[in-house]
Amino acid sequence: MGKLPEKTIGRLSEYRRTLLKCFADSKTHIYSHELAHLHNITAVQVRRDIMLIGYSTTLKKGYDVKALIDVIGDIIDTEFGLNAAIIGIGNLGRAITTYFNGKRTKLKIVAIFDVDPKKVHKVISGVKCYPMNEMKTVIRDRNISIGILTVPPENAASVTETLMAAGVKGILNYTSTPLSVSPNVYLEEYDMITSLEKVAYFVKQIED
Repeated sequence: MGKLPEKTIGRLSEYRRTLLKCFADSKTHIYSHELAHLHNITAVQVRRDIMLIGYSTTLKKGYDVKALIDVIGDIIDTEFGLNAAIIGIGNLGRAITTYFNGKRTKLKIVAIFDVDPKKVHKVISGVKCYPMNEMKTVIRDRNISIGILTVPPENAASVTETLMAAGVKGILNYTSTPLSVSPNVYLEEYDMITSLEKVAYFVKQIED
C-alpha cells in the first residue's frame, strides 16, 4: 500500500473513534451510509476511503466493526507505539494531556516541558514535567518522536529547532506562529483563532 492522502488519514482516525464507540455499545456491523451520516459526508467517500486501505466486505449487514477497527489500527498505528511530549503546560497543554492519555494504546504522551519552576519536576495529569533545558536528553531517553507545541507564539520557532535537533519526526503546532521544518519532519498546524474566525465568517453569511 502506498502513502495515503492526509485527508484520508484524518478521516480514518475519525472513523476509528466512531467505530470504537459503536463497538463499546455492542454494535457489531455498520453500513457505509451509517458511518457517512455520523461524519456528515457521503457514503461514496466512506467506501472510497475503506477501499484505499484494502478492506472490503461481502456481508449484507455491512462492515464488521471490530475488523475495521483493527485494519485502521494497522494503517495508523506503529507496531510498538509512539511517544509524544507536550511543550508548554498551560491551560491548553494540560487539557490536551488530560484528554488524550489513555485514549490510544499505541500513542502516549510521556513527558511535559515547561519553564515554570512551580511545574517542573511535578506530575501533571499523570505525566512528569521537565525543565526546558533537559528537552534533548529526555526526548532521546524516552524515545519521543512527536512534539506538541502549546508554547507562547514567540517561542514556537526556537522550540521547534530544539525538537528537530533532538530527533523528533513529527510536530503538532497549536501556536499561531507558522513554522518551517526540515523535509524529514512532518508538521501539522492548528490555529484555533483562524478556525474560530472561519466559523464566524460563515455564521455572518447565514445571518446576512
